[in-house]
Amino acid sequence: MNSPVSLQNARVLVAGGSRGIGLAIAQAFAREGASVSICARGAAALQQAGEQLLGDGAAAAHTQQCDLADPAQIQRWIDAAAASLGGVDILINNASGYGNGNDDASWQAGFDIDLMAAVRANRSALPHLRLSTMPAILNISSINASVPTPRAAAYSAAKAALNYYTVSLATELARERIRVNALAPGSIEFPGGLWEQRRSSAPELYEQIRNRIPFGGFGNVEDVANTAVFLCSPTARWITGQVLAVDGGQSLPA
Repeated sequence: MNSPVSLQNARVLVAGGSRGIGLAIAQAFAREGASVSICARGAAALQQAGEQLLGDGAAAAHTQQCDLADPAQIQRWIDAAAASLGGVDILINNASGYGNGNDDASWQAGFDIDLMAAVRANRSALPHLRLSTMPAILNISSINASVPTPRAAAYSAAKAALNYYTVSLATELARERIRVNALAPGSIEFPGGLWEQRRSSAPELYEQIRNRIPFGGFGNVEDVANTAVFLCSPTARWITGQVLAVDGGQSLPA
């Protein structure tokens, strides 16, 4: 019996899909029987992730190295993925430059990866999405876009711009029934991720943030992935132009 979200054989592209939240999202779609393409910079991680996706039940798995700061590489990935999967139904922009400093490099990383990589990937994918019967774009943002932190001004500003862009693009594409939404995760802990690193490198900060989350701890990648599957599925066909927090109440007023 097919899943109620009806993603069997959907053609799904995940930018930044070789680890962490991106990989979990790709795996969640694979378990629904979708065909999945992921891109990232590291060849070894991509190969391992591609094997995982097939093991998770993906109808097909395509991987390609891509520096998402490079417009030409984004275009090549989108074109190759569409050719390999037979089209594009869903595009998920997950990559981040993690601009956690206040230097020019941090600000540029936020602009190039968090914002412009999504703009460019969406632009490249639109001709394919216009041919789909269930087109959807999902941008992965952050609660930092609306709950600023002094530790990541550049990152927060880039995600705020991504949120505004999400709503603007949704407005532009609504008459074409191409849905555009964003997810805003809170603090998510996973192997090799920021919060796992801070557990040992900054234990006081780790405990402080964890204790502030009303649900009693950090979220996990599956929390984000399961929500992504819902928002991109036909079940959510009447939802567009929304930024949905997935944060265990972290962004609620104290």
